[in-house]
Amino acid sequence: MAETRDWVEWRAADARAWIAVPRSSDDKYSRGVLGVRTGSDAFPGAAVLGVEAAIRTGLGMIRYLGPERPSALVLARRPEVVTVDGRVQAWLLGSGMSAIDRDPATTAALGDAISQGVPTVLDAGALDFAPLDHGPRVITPHYRELAGLLANGEHPVTAEQIASNPGEWAIRAAEQFDVTVLLKGTVTHIASPSGERLTVSNATAWLATAGTGDVLGGILGALVATHSEKAMTDAGALAALAATAAFVHGLAGERASAGGPLAALDVAEAVPAVIIELLAGSG
Repeated sequence: MAETRDWVEWRAADARAWIAVPRSSDDKYSRGVLGVRTGSDAFPGAAVLGVEAAIRTGLGMIRYLGPERPSALVLARRPEVVTVDGRVQAWLLGSGMSAIDRDPATTAALGDAISQGVPTVLDAGALDFAPLDHGPRVITPHYRELAGLLANGEHPVTAEQIASNPGEWAIRAAEQFDVTVLLKGTVTHIASPSGERLTVSNATAWLATAGTGDVLGGILGALVATHSEKAMTDAGALAALAATAAFVHGLAGERASAGGPLAALDVAEAVPAVIIELLAGSG
């Protein structure tokens, strides 16, 4: 059982410490390489949104490995993306997929990625891989997805129960699956097996729209890739990175909204300005 701790609100100064600023000696490999298996023929846009957000968060390279249709859309939007398999320092898996409808080849590819043991972000259609003990993992469910993940337990839980006490259920999932949990909601709760308990409360309600979760996954994937070594050795690093991703996502949503409706791609496009403000100390 992890040590009991109070919930701590993540602030701009906390997030700033987890933004990787490139050095003059860096190249595209030392800045972090993120492997991405997201999107599907049914939901190809998820791949575009996650890749766009990851690139705009800052890293050295993205290797996108996915179906033909989302691959074409990703390359049309971001021609710098590499679509050849190779070494990566982190994985982003599952956005825009359904575990129920996954074909065997996709399931095998996801399993192969996780088995590499590098830090991994599991979203949407890859959440069912959370129990596999292969390296540091962070899952990014909303209430309904977490209820589905916990449905096979001894005491199944409903989405309504999770929504009424999200912090407690995030802790339970972190301990049950030995993963860091980023539970999305009006207030995002991040819990780790080692006892971190973080909240992020800066999200505008306008972020409750299709595709913004894919953007969050891309931001988090980039942050994890740029801090891969830290995530491998520091038990609390994934929680800090998850909270930073949620904080950046919230600020980007606020900037994209300006008090009104937004689209998910608007949020991704707002990320660089948010990072500039954070690094300048004005975020």
